[in-house]
Formats: sequence, C-alpha cells, structure tokens
Amino acid sequence: MKQTFKTVLIAAALLAGGSALAQGKPVCGLNNGKAATGEPIALGAVVGKTGPDDFSASALAAQAYFKCVNANGGINGRPVDFMIADDQWNPEVAAQVAAKLVKDRKVVAMVGSSSFVECGVNGKMYAQEDVMVIAGVGVPRECFFAKNYVPVNTGPRVSATVVAMYAAQQYKAKRMVCVIPNIPSLGNWACDGAKDWGKVNGVEVDVITVDPGSPDATSTMLQAAAKKPDVIILNLPKGIMVPMLAAAEQQGLAKKIRFVSSTPAYNFDVPKTIGSAWNGNFDIHLEFMPVESAGKDNMNWKATMEAFAGKSDPRDSFAQAGYLAARIATEALLKLDPKKIDRATVSTALRNVKGFQSDILCRPFYVGAGARHNANSSGPIAQVSGNGFKQVSSGCVMAADPELADLRAQEKQLGL
Repeated sequence: MKQTFKTVLIAAALLAGGSALAQGKPVCGLNNGKAATGEPIALGAVVGKTGPDDFSASALAAQAYFKCVNANGGINGRPVDFMIADDQWNPEVAAQVAAKLVKDRKVVAMVGSSSFVECGVNGKMYAQEDVMVIAGVGVPRECFFAKNYVPVNTGPRVSATVVAMYAAQQYKAKRMVCVIPNIPSLGNWACDGAKDWGKVNGVEVDVITVDPGSPDATSTMLQAAAKKPDVIILNLPKGIMVPMLAAAEQQGLAKKIRFVSSTPAYNFDVPKTIGSAWNGNFDIHLEFMPVESAGKDNMNWKATMEAFAGKSDPRDSFAQAGYLAARIATEALLKLDPKKIDRATVSTALRNVKGFQSDILCRPFYVGAGARHNANSSGPIAQVSGNGFKQVSSGCVMAADPELADLRAQEKQLGL
C-alpha cells in the first residue's frame, strides 16, 4: 500500500504518545530501572567524525542505547564502558585509534562503527585479535568482505542494485547510468551490482566515476545524458548528489530521464533543497524502514534517542543502524555468564546471532561464521513527494545482485 510519510508521521506521533503513557521510558537491556554498578565491559567504535563529513551518527545512537542499558541493570549487573574514536577519515589515524581500543583498552567487541577508511585498514587486525565488529554503517567493499566485520546496513552496492531493479520493473528501463565517487574500494564496485544484475536481465548499465574532491556536476550530467539512459542512478553522498540534481534540472534532464538514488538521498532536507522539479521523479532505496514508521522497535529507537542522546545527535537511518548494532550486541551479551565475559566468549556469542528481528529491518538479521557478511540486502523504495517522501514500493525489494550468491546459500543453510 502506498502511504505518505506525513501520514506515517501522524500515526507515529499518536503511537508515541500512547507508548509514553504506557511505559514512560524506552525499553532496553534488563529494563529494571536499576543502574548497573559492577565491573565495566569495554566496547568501542571507530567513526569518521572530523574530515569531509561528520559520519558519527551510528555510534552516537549506539552510545544512547548503551546509556539506557546501563540505567536498566546493564549486562546482568555490569555496565557497558563504550568508547568512540575518531579516525578523521585518515587511514593512519584509523589504524592507531583501533589499535588503542583493541590492544590498550582491551575492548571485547566493536559496536556501531561507521567509517569510509577503517574497514580496509583494520579488518586483518580484528581477525588476528578475534574482535568482532557489529558495525552500524559499512561503505567500501572491505566492510562486507571481512570475517570479523559485520555491517548492519545494506551498503551502497546493494542499495544501488535494489533501486535499479525497482526502476527496471516500474519504468521498463532498459538502459541506465550509475554515478559513483572514485574512492578506492567504492568506485566501480558500488555500481557493479546493478551492472551485473542488468547483464542477466537485459538492462545495460554504464558507470561514471567522479572525483569527490572536485566533482563537475554539469559535465557529469551531460556525460550521463549523452549515453541516452532511461534512468540515472546517483550513488553519491548528499553533498555531491544535490548539485548533480541541480545541474540536471538546469539542463532540462528532469523532464526527460528518470532519476533514482541509493540511501544517502533519504534526508529530510533534500526535497526542499532540490525543489519541485523532482516531485514524483526521484526514487530512493532505504536501507531500513522509514525513520517515521510506527513499528514498536522504531518507536523504541526514537524514545531511546529522546531520553539518552544529545539534542543535536542525528535521528536518521544511520542512527537506526547504530541502535540496531547496540541491540544485537546487548542481546548477545545478556545470554552470557557475566563472570565469564571476555573477548572469546563475546566473539562466539556474536557469531551465533541468528534470526535477530526488528521492525526497522525487512528481514531477520544474522551474523554466522562466514568469511564475509551482508545480511541486510533489501529495503523499501521511497519517492520525493512535495516537501517530503512517500513510500512507493508495496514492501521490501530483495537485491538480486549475483555477488550475493554465496550469502544466499549460507542463509538457506541457516534456515533463513
């Protein structure tokens, strides 16, 4: 059923009011209202906070959830000592701060990380030290191809693949162009999911890479239009994507070509910023259910942020990811003997995560003992509508990226 997010927002507000009257606080951990006072359990996260963009929303949401856990009995009496390190978008700094958390602070796991650089730099070290990472947001390829690194989000490759599949079905598109930054391990890889799917399904997908430091929006859009596509896929950060849309509008492309995007376009500043030319002509894949959806767990995320996060901490899809990562870790830790919590027992418990459910996710989440992880591989489609968004897919679209074949086999073995 198609439903505007404004309608969902009203429903969510009504439910939030009812929930507040019923429980008065978010539900987390043991939910016993008693502050944890035992020996702390060290957990960490690495984020790209200072640099081209502040990419710390995931860890801030995880921090809020752990504060809530600590106020409600902790991990069977033991509080979580959650440490967030800034890698400054610098690989050398990423290696340094991760080593400090793992080797000096002796964290038993990493939770809610979000970085463009740390996956590739630290993946080997995490495996050597037997530290599991339940990351909030993974971006480059290495985040999804490491034994001990487990992103909760879909990632840009899956996101672009899903929205390309939707465009082909909805608009009968046979030719597409995917635009992506030429960042190492992101570059073509994040558009190749759509390209590989297209080869199997009679859809031609060309890829254009742009310099994220100095993108020429007009030149890029003219280059894309010259390929005569039915659809242009923008697989770009918001700061690059918005000028691309402005350039496309100036060149009259908004009336000739359908435009779609991976998840970064799902930001409530975007519809007003890009203007009315894109009303009904800009579809976006969401890695999670809409931030204003009225599901019980999504409402609990918002209540947790209200009670334990800073007022300026983002309430966006990246924050949803950090909340989920913290919930996954907490539920795994609560199953352990609190006297026997160490890196080995925690890593085993996290690898055994299977069938974790939340209404923020389309499907149950799992970790498993595989060599790589990409459990979240679907999501709904939204469309710019006026100054907001409306959901246009009837449900969640499952990525048919050929690269996921090994994980689909693993899911079948796990009975998922």
